[in-house]
Amino acid sequence: MMRFENQVAIVTGAGRGIGHAIAVRLAEDGGRVASVSRSEANARRTADEINRARVEAARSYAVDVADHAAVQQVCAQILADFGRIDVLVNNAGVTRDGLSMRMSIEDWDTVIDTNLRGAFSFAQGVIRPMIKQRSGRIINISSIAGLIGNSGQANYAASKAGLIGLTKTLARELASRAITVNAIAPGFIVTDMTDVLSDEVKEAVLTKIPLRKFGEPADIAAAVAFLASAEAKYITGQVLTVDGGIVM
Repeated sequence: MMRFENQVAIVTGAGRGIGHAIAVRLAEDGGRVASVSRSEANARRTADEINRARVEAARSYAVDVADHAAVQQVCAQILADFGRIDVLVNNAGVTRDGLSMRMSIEDWDTVIDTNLRGAFSFAQGVIRPMIKQRSGRIINISSIAGLIGNSGQANYAASKAGLIGLTKTLARELASRAITVNAIAPGFIVTDMTDVLSDEVKEAVLTKIPLRKFGEPADIAAAVAFLASAEAKYITGQVLTVDGGIVM
């Protein structure tokens, strides 16, 4: 099913993990993809994989999402290259874990600037083209940490909770222009971030998940594909948890 034929999607943090899975899924469903990563090599690797399946279906862009001016330039370049922007998936994110009493202000700022400010900067970069089209989908990748918190992740949880507030505000501001804005809150997904956990920690986490297994990047990509599609045209301002039931 070519859900996104003639549509253009921006995916940030597309170089690996969840972002890579999202970019590939949207392309498989017919979309053209702007693969965005801080690393040119990572962005290009995802774009090249997509283009091997469909010629000229993707282009790569390297940018630090925490750099507001650079993000605006990249958004303008993507619009010039593709002619339109239909979907924005704000997936780029980092962690700098540590207990609040010991967390440096530099680690706080790095996570907030990347995870929250970066999403705002990209949203601001696509809103005007979407308003002109009178259509668009913005999907912010939050986290269950933004819903329930997580010890040692004050900066990360705050950034992901902030994404939920940003989602609901943008949804109210843009609804009259047929632009929907939603968030997805993944639980424990098998990625580079979870690979570093010890077996003991993984076992402890699994006991809290009703489905008794970790999710996969493809699970998040499927949720994104739904919220970005025409089938979700009457859904906005919502947070979809994809977590095996851990926060039900």
